[in-house]
Amino acid sequence: MHPPSNSDTRNAVLAGYLGWALDAFDFFVLVFVLSKAAADFQVSMTTITLAITVTLAFRPVGALLFGLLADRYGRRRPMMWNLVFFSVMEVLSGLAPNFTVFMICRALFGIGMGGEWGVGAALAMEKAPLRWRGVFSGLLQQGYPTGYLLAACCFRFLPADWSWRSLFIIGGLPALLAVFVRYKVKESAAWEARAHKEWGHLWQAIRGNWKLFLYLTILMTAMNFASHGTQDLYPSFLEQERHLTKIQVGNMAILYNIGAILGGITFGFLSDRWGRRRSMTLAFVLGALMIPLWSAGSTTALLALGAFLMQFMVQGAWGIIPAHLTELAPEAVRGFLPGFAYQCGVLLAGNAAHLQMQWARHGTFSGTMAMMALLVFAIGSAVIMGGPEKRGKIFGP
Repeated sequence: MHPPSNSDTRNAVLAGYLGWALDAFDFFVLVFVLSKAAADFQVSMTTITLAITVTLAFRPVGALLFGLLADRYGRRRPMMWNLVFFSVMEVLSGLAPNFTVFMICRALFGIGMGGEWGVGAALAMEKAPLRWRGVFSGLLQQGYPTGYLLAACCFRFLPADWSWRSLFIIGGLPALLAVFVRYKVKESAAWEARAHKEWGHLWQAIRGNWKLFLYLTILMTAMNFASHGTQDLYPSFLEQERHLTKIQVGNMAILYNIGAILGGITFGFLSDRWGRRRSMTLAFVLGALMIPLWSAGSTTALLALGAFLMQFMVQGAWGIIPAHLTELAPEAVRGFLPGFAYQCGVLLAGNAAHLQMQWARHGTFSGTMAMMALLVFAIGSAVIMGGPEKRGKIFGP
């Protein structure tokens, strides 16, 4: 099997990065307009956060569907189908006439969102150079905070007289990325060498790796609690508890997502030298030290610094995940297993925002977020260090 060319590698990583970024953009636009959407649909803030929960809950369905397609039919075609599907669901969310239709659209969007990561990660990591796999992993995973950053910019600079629904209409643009994938991205040679000719062979490979799947699901549950527990309600915390303006909230989100992107690439680089597990654990330990500044900074400037450093650490740990999971996954199920375990973790942690909103009714946003962050950093570190590692694994026959 010949190694991919530089342009082939670049296009595959770029496609995976942009796909995850635009997927995340379509998800995060909601967190900036929760109060406006709640008012429009005449529901409470607690109720509208269920839209986040239902999106996350349906992501495993997408990972199952598109992951199976990726191991059976290759990485490229399922990726194109996925891009078009979640883009259409995003636009329909913005056109929803009532809360029930909106929730159905968010559930269907969740299927699309859940399918993108596993396919994109398998394609990109199978083509990334071995010595730089951690760096490319960090870049790929930081598509997620890049999407959050794009959503923050749209929220920050959107004219005040535009409806919150316009953000969802803009979210239809990712469908255009399917054209780039169609004409610029080649199929994975690692998949072609071990392509499943029959569905039965694929199911047999899946059944044979159930113990690894269980561990990865526990790991990704902890990772998703860390991510969603520190991100999803942070704009609401800034707005409702710290009384920041729309512009200040937007600026803060832009800043901490820049920190997230830098953290993912930095820790991805470190993981190529120090190992995947040690680098992830270091990020979580440092994240725990940031909790007081992030949740209770005495001034807006200190709060901004804490938010920047918190997301630098959280997404620093996350930046290692594409390389770590694809290295742990056997060749036969690399398109399915990492993505499905990831999204099952999302399902189990998908109620983080709703739980925080419920707990905050009996206390404060800051106290609730600090408690959840400390708990998941401690548990996550133990799960990471207690698991396996296959840094430097060679993909392909």
